[in-house]
Amino acid sequence: MLLKQLQETKNFIDKTIKTKPKIAVILGSGLSNIQNEIKNSISIPYGKIPYFKQSTVEGHNGQLVFGKLNSTDIMLMSGRLHYYEGYCLHDIIYPVRLMKFLGIEKLIITCAVGALNSRYDVGDIVVIKDHINFLGNPLTGKHYNIFGNRFPDSSNIYDTTLRKTVKQISVKNKIKIHEGVYFAVTGPSYETPAEVKAFKKLGGDVVGMSLVPESITASQEGIKTVALTYVSNKAAGISKKQLSHGEVLALGKKAGISLEKIISELTVKIK
Repeated sequence: MLLKQLQETKNFIDKTIKTKPKIAVILGSGLSNIQNEIKNSISIPYGKIPYFKQSTVEGHNGQLVFGKLNSTDIMLMSGRLHYYEGYCLHDIIYPVRLMKFLGIEKLIITCAVGALNSRYDVGDIVVIKDHINFLGNPLTGKHYNIFGNRFPDSSNIYDTTLRKTVKQISVKNKIKIHEGVYFAVTGPSYETPAEVKAFKKLGGDVVGMSLVPESITASQEGIKTVALTYVSNKAAGISKKQLSHGEVLALGKKAGISLEKIISELTVKIK
């Protein structure tokens, strides 16, 4: 059933667009302005795409956008799905399964994070080098060989070469970045001070409610992935401020300027 659905979705996309992108980008909270840089764009609302679920969170437009970023054909997910919206993990990774059918070879994922590491400041960019997964594994259930190994290796989910290229671009543009470990939780409530202490002791540098299901799935499929996150707040017990989604969206607009530069140059270097 899943393969049939994916083929139907692919057929719908193929009838709508003329490009054959090899690079996809998933945009997180407050980062939709990057969509404005896409030339010759064709936007398709999730609600019109067969078997896609609707994005319900403020700051997530809920559209697939196809076009050119600089000279590179790309597929842009303007908004993602989250477990806390009530979707199952298989719903969340459906777009990444579709990427495999569409011939995507490289994936850039962005999202907002809370800082666990005291050295990270609000607005900093963090390139994810590894994760600790308390959200759940999306590869459970029936296995299809077309997607890769049943028991995939997880030692290089966040591609080393892509991370190195991001660091080079950041140095060139004088953009402050860190490399860190992402701690994945379900949300939607922010973490308690006690949880933050525990997550830090377990090795987390940042914490968030997305990213990991898509990254695991892309890695299984052989899609090289890099994850670019921005610190939207300091986690509970570290920050003295009350946490809010409005703060996330506001910081996203500022961090988006740096992320646009990185993504724009990265898509040219890796195409």
